[in-house]
Amino acid sequence: MEKRDYYQILGIGRDASEEKIERAYKRRALKYHPDRNPNDPKANEQMKEIND
Repeated sequence: MEKRDYYQILGIGRDASEEKIERAYKRRALKYHPDRNPNDPKANEQMKEIND
């Protein structure tokens, strides 16, 4: 499996500040967390990709 660009995964630009990166990560992690999406295998895959 080929890895995508980390900035693309988080939906931010390459010039994003560290604070903006952290906020984007937290926002995505909450959205795709397995506890919030127990029966959604796509959400589980998204969470794995975000954590990379």
